[in-house]
Amino acid sequence: MDESNTLNEYRPDYAVPPGEVLVAELEMRGMTQHELALRTGLTPKHIVSIAKAKSAITSDTAIKLERALGMPAQYWLNLESNYQEVLSRLAEEEKLERDRTWLKKVPVTEMIKRGWIAKAADAKAQLVEVLRFFGIASVDQWDDMWPNLAVAYRQHVQGEISPEAVSAWLRRGELEASKISCAPFDRSAFRTALAEIRSLTCEAPEVFVPRLASLCAEAGVAVVFVPALPKTGVSGATRWLTPTKALIQLSLRYRTDDHLWFTFFHEAGHILLHGKKECFLEGANGLDEAKEHEANEFAENELISRKEFAAFSARPIFSKAAIVAFARQVGISPGVVVGQLQYKKLLPPSHCNDLKMTFTWTQ
Repeated sequence: MDESNTLNEYRPDYAVPPGEVLVAELEMRGMTQHELALRTGLTPKHIVSIAKAKSAITSDTAIKLERALGMPAQYWLNLESNYQEVLSRLAEEEKLERDRTWLKKVPVTEMIKRGWIAKAADAKAQLVEVLRFFGIASVDQWDDMWPNLAVAYRQHVQGEISPEAVSAWLRRGELEASKISCAPFDRSAFRTALAEIRSLTCEAPEVFVPRLASLCAEAGVAVVFVPALPKTGVSGATRWLTPTKALIQLSLRYRTDDHLWFTFFHEAGHILLHGKKECFLEGANGLDEAKEHEANEFAENELISRKEFAAFSARPIFSKAAIVAFARQVGISPGVVVGQLQYKKLLPPSHCNDLKMTFTWTQ
C-alpha cells in the first residue's frame, strides 16, 4: 500500500445522499421529479423517497436512471455505496465516542503494563484495542459475554470491585487456556489426577506448576495462573470453555500455599459437582451459596479427610512441631494444615504463618 496515499486519504465527516445529487441533476436539466418517474417507470412516490434519502438506489433503479438520464448506472451505485459507507462510519465513530465512558472503567493502564494490550495514540484507538482484546465488536457485546458480573458483585461497596476489571482477568484466562492442548474431559481421569496433585502441595512452584498443568490437561482441564488485576477481589474461577474442556483460573491473590491449594480444589469441586453453564468466581458475592458451600466442603475433605482432621483438631493446643508432624503423616503441606485450622477458628490468624509457603510472581 502506498503510504502517501494512505496519509492523504480524505475522510469526510458528513454524508451526501445520492438523492441530493439526483435533485441537483434534475434542476440543471429542467426536469421535474414527475417527469423522471414517467421516463423510468418508477412511481412518483419512490422518486420522492430517493430524493429525501429515505430509499436507497438499487441496481435496478440505477439502470433505469442510466437510460433516462444518460449517466452510467455504476455512477449512481458508487454514490449509494459511498453514502452508506460514510453513514456507517459516522455512526460507528459516534458510538465509539459514547463508549469512551465504558473504557474509563477498564484497567487499561494495568493491562498495557502487563502486555495484554498495546498502547494506542488516542482514546478511540485504545477502545478498539480493548475491544480486540475482549474479542467483541462493540461495548454492547460486553454485557452479552459477561452478563452476570454486575450481579455477582452487587453486594460490594461501589468502587471496590470493578466488573470490567474482573472480565478482563477472565478474558486473559481464556486466551491463556486457548494455548493449552487438552484431552476431552474425563471425570475419572480428573479424579485420579487430583489424588496426585494433592501430593504436589509439598513441592516448590517450579515443580508443581508444570506438573499440575500437565495432569489436568490430560483429564480435559486447562489450568492457568493469571495475576489478579486491581479491583477484582477474585482468588479463582471455573468455567467450561467447550463441553469437553474446562478451565480453572487462579490469581494467587493471597500468595500463600494454603489459599492457593484450597482455591484449586474448590474450583475442582465445581467441575465435578456442578453444571457446565455457570461461571464460578471465588470471592464474588451474590453467587449460589449452596454450591459454594459444597465446593468448600469438597476442598476441605480432598486436602485433609474429615476423619483425620477431626482426630487432630481434638487436641487442646497446636504446636508447630505437632502441625508439621501431622502434615507429614497425611502427606500434605504444613501450610495447608495451618490454613484449615485458621479457617475453622481453631488457630488465630496470626499464629504459625511461617509454616506457610509464600509465592511471588515471576515473568
